[in-house]
Amino acid sequence: MSRRDAHGEYILSDDPGSIDVDAVHAFLTRSYWSEGIGEDLVARAIAASLCYGIYGPVPGGIQVGFARVITDTATFAYLCDVYVLEACRGRGLSKALMAFVLADPRLAGLRRFSLMTRDAHGLYERFGFRHMADPSRYMEIARPGMYLAQGPVSPGAAPVTPGRPLRSGGPPA
Repeated sequence: MSRRDAHGEYILSDDPGSIDVDAVHAFLTRSYWSEGIGEDLVARAIAASLCYGIYGPVPGGIQVGFARVITDTATFAYLCDVYVLEACRGRGLSKALMAFVLADPRLAGLRRFSLMTRDAHGLYERFGFRHMADPSRYMEIARPGMYLAQGPVSPGAAPVTPGRPLRSGGPPA
C-alpha cells in the first residue's frame, strides 16, 4: 500500500506508478553522480528500488523531487539519487523528503543505512547519518564517467570484470 504525505502545496508519495521516469532521467543525466546515464538504466534502477517522489504544487503538479533506496528491507539500505529541482529548493522539500523516506515501515529496523554525498552533509546529519566510523572498512569498484564513456547499456550487456580496464582505455581515476 502506497503512502502519501503533504508538505505545503506539495505531495510526497512512495507510489511506484507515480514516478515520472522521464523527469528523473532528465535530472540524473545532468547530475554530478550519474552524468549521461541512459533512460533505460534509470527505468531499470527505479523498477528495482524503493522510490519516493515529490509532486506539486498541487493540484496537477509535476514531479519536482525524487529519492531512491536500494535495500533488502531486512538489514541494509543505500540511499541514492536524491534531488529537488533547483526552482523548488528553499521550501523545506529535501527535509520533508528525508523524513518521508525514513518513516517508511519497509526500512524499519535496518542495521545499516548508508549514502554518499558531495555537498549535502548538513541535510543528512539532521537525520542521523554520520561519517563512517572506520572508512578503511569500506571498499568499492568505482567507474566515474562510465555512462559518458560507454553510452547506452542494454540489459543483456556483458558485465565489466573487476580489475580490468574499461573500454575507454584505462581504469577510472
